[in-house]
Order: sequence, then C-alpha cells, then structure tokens
Amino acid sequence: MAVSGKRASKQFSSSTTSMASDEDLQVYCQPCDEEGTRLPAHGYCTDCKEHLCNTCFTAHRVNKFTKKHTLLDAASMPKVLQQPSSSLHTGLSDDLTLPCCKHPKEIIKFYCCDHTEFLCSVCVTLEHQASSCKVNYIPDISGDIIDSKEYQVILNALNTTSDKFQQILKDVKNMTHKSNSSVKDVIGDIKKFRQEINQRLDELERQVEDAAKVIEQENNKHLQAVETACEDITKSLKKSSDKVKQLNRSKQADKLFIDLKLAEKTIKDMEGKLLKLSSNDIKEHNFQSNDVMLNLFKTEKSLGTLTQKALNTECQPEQIKSRQSSHVGNICVKTLKDICRCWITGITLLSPDLLVITDYNNNAVKMVDTSSQSVSDQLQLDSRPFDITRVTSTELAVTLTDKQTIQFISISSNKLIKKHTVKVDEECHGISCYQGKLVVSFLNPAKLQIFDMNGTVLTTIDGKNIFKYPWYITCNRSSIYVSDRSVKTVTRLNWQGDVIGSYSGMSDPKGISLSDDGTVFVCDNMRNVIEEISGDCSTGKVVLQDLKRPRAVCWCGEKKKLYYSSYTGDAKYDNFLHIHNLS
Repeated sequence: MAVSGKRASKQFSSSTTSMASDEDLQVYCQPCDEEGTRLPAHGYCTDCKEHLCNTCFTAHRVNKFTKKHTLLDAASMPKVLQQPSSSLHTGLSDDLTLPCCKHPKEIIKFYCCDHTEFLCSVCVTLEHQASSCKVNYIPDISGDIIDSKEYQVILNALNTTSDKFQQILKDVKNMTHKSNSSVKDVIGDIKKFRQEINQRLDELERQVEDAAKVIEQENNKHLQAVETACEDITKSLKKSSDKVKQLNRSKQADKLFIDLKLAEKTIKDMEGKLLKLSSNDIKEHNFQSNDVMLNLFKTEKSLGTLTQKALNTECQPEQIKSRQSSHVGNICVKTLKDICRCWITGITLLSPDLLVITDYNNNAVKMVDTSSQSVSDQLQLDSRPFDITRVTSTELAVTLTDKQTIQFISISSNKLIKKHTVKVDEECHGISCYQGKLVVSFLNPAKLQIFDMNGTVLTTIDGKNIFKYPWYITCNRSSIYVSDRSVKTVTRLNWQGDVIGSYSGMSDPKGISLSDDGTVFVCDNMRNVIEEISGDCSTGKVVLQDLKRPRAVCWCGEKKKLYYSSYTGDAKYDNFLHIHNLS
C-alpha cells in the first residue's frame, strides 16, 4: 500500500520481482502487497501486526490514527509475516459491519466530514490523512444522532420526497385521463368531418384514427412506466424511512448514522429522478379539419392533423382567505463573530424548526434553531451573501453579488459546510430553486436566468419591457414570481418567460415567499407592511402592518408562522428575526 503520490515506479517493481531466488527469504510490505506492489519491508507495527515498507512506515508515524502505534525498525522486526489486525481500533462497535466498497475485506469505521464519505482504515491511510481531511471515528460522533434534528430533517425529507412521487403519479394519471379524453373527442370530430365527404376518404380516416390510437397507447404505456417507477421508489423510500425509525427506536446509533447518511444521498439521487419523471411530453389533442378537402380531396394526402396543446396540471391558486395574525416574538441572530449590525437579506426554511439566513453586513450564513430561538451554526464567507434558497433537504445555494458567484452549501451534522461554486456573468441577486432548476435575477441588464445544478444556463429571460430592478424571486411548478422595486410590481411568469400576471400598487416590494396554498407574501419596505397576493396576481391584501421596514420574508406552512427581517439602521430591529402567527 503506497501512499497516494508515492507509489513505487514500474522500474522499481520490476527490479524487486526479479529477485525471485531471494523471495522466500525476503519479508515484504503487507499493505502494498494487497495493492499489487511488492516492496521490501522496512519496519513492523506491533498494533496492526503488519510489515511496512519505508513509505508506509513513514506515513504510519504521521497519520493521527496510527502515530501512537509501536513501530519496530528493520533490525527488530519479525522475519516472518504476521496476521494483521482487522482494525486500527480494537474496541470495534458491534454496529460497524458495513464493508468498504473500495476495500471489501475492511469494515467502515470512519467518516470524512470534508468529503462526506465513509472510510475504512485503508481509505484513511491512503486518501484521507489528517493533514488534509477532518476524519472522525464513527462511534465517537454518533452518540447524539438518536432523536437528533438531523434524524428528524432526513426522516421528514424521506416522507416529503415520497409525497412528491405520489403527487407526480396523481398528476400523470390526471393528464393521461385528459389526453385520452381529448383523443376520443378527436375521433368523434374525425367521424363528423368524414360524413361531409365521400367514400374516397375511408382510407385517410383510418390513418388518422390509427394515429390517435397510437397516442392513446403511448400515453397508457407512459402512465404504466411512471406508475411502476413511482410505486417502486415510494416503497424503497418507505423502507428506508421505516428502517431509520426502527434504528432510532432501538438506539442503534452507529447503524442509524450510516443509514441516515445513505438516506441523505438517496434523497439527492431522488431529486434527479423526481425531475425526470415530472418532465413529460403528454399533450392534449384537438382535431383540426381540412375544409379544403371538400373540393380538393383528390389531390390531398391527409385528412387532417392531430395538434398538441400543453396540459395545465397546476392547481388554480386559491384566492386570499381571511387570516388572524398575532406577534409571537423575536429571535436574536447577532453573534459574537459579528462585527457589524446584522442585515438579513435572505431567509429560507430548512425544516419547521430550522431556518437559514444570509447576513449581508457580516459576510455570514447562519442556521437559526426556532425551537431554542438561537443561532446554532454560522458559516463565514469571503464575500457578502445576498439571497438564499433550499436546493435539497441538505443543500443550499447563495448568491454572492460582489463576486458574481453562486455558492453551494451543504448541511452535515447540523453544520454548514462550503461546497462548490458556480460563476455567473453578472451581479446575481435573487435566487429560488424548484426541482433541480435554479432561477436567478440580475439587475444590469435586468434579466432572469434558469440554471441546472452544474451551472449550465437553460433559459435566459430578457427583462426588457418586463423588469427594471428584479430583486427577489420565488417559484413553483407553473410560475416564477419576481418583485421589482423600480416598477413597483410583483410579476408572474411561466417557465418559458412569458408574463402571465402582474400585481401593482406597491411602493417598494422586496422579499417574497410562497405560501402552501399558492398565495405569495411580499414585503413592502416603504409602506411597512407585508401583503399577501393571490397566485394569479389579481388581488392582494395586507396581512401585517405597522412593521419596521420589512426586508426578507419566509413562510412555514406546518407551523403557520411568518418570519421576516427588518433593515432600519437600528440594531434593536435589524439584529432580530420577527415572528408572527398567521392562521
């Protein structure tokens, strides 16, 4: 086992293997021998019971898990091979039984926080040494996983993901029913049209009917495939959910830790499948008759065409209902790490008990525990974060305006961890995510761009004649909502960039958040109110008034709470998240 970057060269390996006559007398490095390279032993570890070459011997001394082991030099080491120990830790937990995917003979015992990977002892020695990685022994960090927030977040995410697949199945069934119904109407129209022309059209009639029936067959085939996929995935997610529940009840912390991390990766994988299954080309059809055929059917080769129209599966937004409001309290988000008064420019909901906010003035992203009403973690950035959105249950995306960058952040063990970045071509401001697509607003020039998770631009929506200052964004399956402080509107667009609604009459619309019933909450900074507007942007109603310059807003449907921030220049308002019940 040569340490990465120090593997023996082919010339050296050849020279050692040429010593065939001395092979039986020579003791070789056991880790390297397992990796396919035979090198003479330079020493021996009495804890691991392994002979080591010069490279492995040196690495053994510096690795934090082996540097306290007792090492023997070449003169003192045994001259015959010893049986290696199965683990660097003799007190191995009974729960640790999962084999390493890279080294099947080794058991997973460690977790790398930097790479979010499970490791065996060989992985630690070769690829995740203490100088470059933060590696923890699983039994040392799993003690608090039982009934933890991470357990609750991932369990909720499993259930939410399962619900999404069930919703997709419901939508596809609905679309298929509509499409099949339209096909039947098409056939009826064909027959009515057929009665106006002579027997010459029989063959053409059958051709169009066959085309309609092929569409029906393809619809049913697609439905069956989606139904099978959704049911299989739902069963798998339920199995995973039941397993983590059982492990939690039985207090098997190590297994629960591993299964939660595996479930976390599964959920990320499911986001891609969710996007793929929700994207379909099922269309409703009309039959357009060819009136020219009445006089020219002898020269025509088609009875008519089947045209497609997109099915609208989004539920019609509910109109604004009357709400009772009450002020619950405030959460101080000022910490000892902060050097300035807070300016909370973005808020997103991670779970009913966890919010994540951007503090523009302090270059920080903060996790806020609404149960304890405190900041539970703070991640310092090298630029000012403007807006934030939840990508998955364990991943966030933040706009860094000054650096023209989108910063991705992961959440592991209730800690915020910087991940990769995506460079954009202008100063980015508002950001929102829906099913693997990021919508980002830009001010100069005014535009929206839709990205995939790799930063590839899928669509650019030119803001000319639409926006002047697109500030904040939120979106759902059918709509993108944009607040514009210059034209003083909230604009509703479809995903193709067409304007399908607009709400005006506001003074300074800023932060924006969707409710669970399809309405939109908007902060009007100058009027000191938060308005709720209908999903079609036709009507609006003030739900909170006499506020202090509301800036960013976030709705929690499960708890019926509205969280918002202020920016007044006064620390007694700006350093707090303000909470109202809305029922």
